[in-house]
Amino acid sequence: PDGYEVLLANGGATTFWDLQALVRMRTRIAAAGMTFEAIENFPDPFMTKIRLGAPGRDEQIERIMGIIRDVGRAGIPIIGYHFMLLGVWRTEYSPTGRGGALVSKYDHGLVNRAPIVDVGGLDEEGLWANLSYFLKAVVPVAEEEGVMLALHPDDPPVLSIAGTPRIIRSLQAYRRVLGIIESPANGLEFCQGTVSEMEHTPDEIYAAIREFAGRKKIAYVHFRNVRGMVPSFEETHIDDGRIDMLEAMRAYHEAGFKGVLIPDHVPGSPDDSPWGHRGRAFAFGYMKALRKCVEGR
Repeated sequence: PDGYEVLLANGGATTFWDLQALVRMRTRIAAAGMTFEAIENFPDPFMTKIRLGAPGRDEQIERIMGIIRDVGRAGIPIIGYHFMLLGVWRTEYSPTGRGGALVSKYDHGLVNRAPIVDVGGLDEEGLWANLSYFLKAVVPVAEEEGVMLALHPDDPPVLSIAGTPRIIRSLQAYRRVLGIIESPANGLEFCQGTVSEMEHTPDEIYAAIREFAGRKKIAYVHFRNVRGMVPSFEETHIDDGRIDMLEAMRAYHEAGFKGVLIPDHVPGSPDDSPWGHRGRAFAFGYMKALRKCVEGR
């Protein structure tokens, strides 16, 4: 009924979320000279009833708490999650970027006729109440296990899609989340790309980086750039959007952020792999150069 049994039937759920499997994965990563820093997102079916506040959510919360315990006991310090009812939306993916790169775009005007999704009359404050219920239950467990929960904002950060509310769509929403329960385990996945899609000025974004990183609330970062803001924007190469990425990197550095920065979505280069290895290689190189600049090396 909630998709969990389907995942079990197809494997994956039992093989990945098992404590021993997590330890094996962390050990394998360590053997390659790397650190298992975070897991990004619980499987969506594990959270469906929690987000909707539907019957059975307490059972899903118990399952999530068990996962958090295993993640902590496996020595993994961060797990990301989101509270989007309909996930990430884009309206176009076309070769209009620099050098013919495939660019992901969103135009809210094109989703005005999206069929309404039945969420049982759930409105914005109801969704906030469900998020609060969830956090008040699971954050104490995460704190006990030494795990930080990292919330991803709604992408795109618009008021609603297909009749469903979207609540994590501004910097103030991030602040509201942190105020639900005060704990080092209640943190943020700072998706700089999504934040840049919001109606905030670049200076407000640099200030927010310093604010949240200074409070040690940023678990890890999606370090990407965009052109435009809601209701219409497109993702760009890291050096080609509305945010000065050197200034952003400087803000993380000056605030003492020591976590991971991830390129996240990248434009697709012609004849690249499905995962976009060329675009990611460019982004990683650019990020390493930015880091050296702000560190004075």
